[in-house]
Order: sequence, then structure tokens, then C-alpha cells
Amino acid sequence: MNTIGTPGLLVNIDVDDLGRAVDFYTQAFAFRVGRRLGDSIVELVGGVVPLYLIEKAAGSIAVRTSMSVRDYARHWTPVHLDLVVDDVDATVARAQSVGAVVENAAQDHVWGRIAHLADPFGHGICVLAFRNRGYDEVAT
Repeated sequence: MNTIGTPGLLVNIDVDDLGRAVDFYTQAFAFRVGRRLGDSIVELVGGVVPLYLIEKAAGSIAVRTSMSVRDYARHWTPVHLDLVVDDVDATVARAQSVGAVVENAAQDHVWGRIAHLADPFGHGICVLAFRNRGYDEVAT
């Protein structure tokens, strides 16, 4: 039993250039600036949950318990964004025009269409559109 209630969800993305990140995410994916939280955080709205862009210098220590530092070159992590859109191809073209790198061109699956991108800050993004019953097409 969850005694704290249902958790909310916020998405935070570290970037090394806040202005560039705001431009990328608003132009590529039609997010809108909701509000600024000081000089180093911008809340973007327009998705299911808010997206927070947080400016952190490249090379800064990520957490005190590790010597890992922030690196904005392309990196792989098992956590990434999946952006559900109506038109994968149009969204990929728009994102690519403002700095996204297409890592896997759009492919069709029984549940929908998906393309794999990287943003200008090295973060992975999947752009997908569901068809028919979406993931229920393959659910067991």
C-alpha cells in the first residue's frame, strides 16, 4: 500500500545553455514557456507534465556521492523522453531543423511509428505516434 499517495511526475533536463534549450524545445516540439524560476530554470508547458530545463555547467559535479560530471556530448542512459505526437515525420523534420540528430529513422510497428533522436545536449528522445490500439496491440 502506498502511504504517501500517488506521486506526481516532473521531467527535468539539465542543459548547458538555457536559452538554446528553450529555443530547441519550443521550436522542435511546440512546448511553451510557462514561467521562469530564477536565472537557471525554465518551466515548459504544453505536454502532459511540465518539462523543466535546468542550466548546469558542463563539467560540474552531478552528485556529491560520485565523481561523475555533467557531459553534454551524446550519452546513453536508460532514461529518456518519449514524445507522443500526431505526425512522427513532420515532428522529426522540425526537430532536426533546429538541432536534433536523427539516430534511427522512423520505423513502423504494429502499435505505431517511432524515430530515435538526440537533442543538442546529448539526451535521447523517441518521437512516436500510436496507431490502432497503441501498445495494446502487443500487450499480453
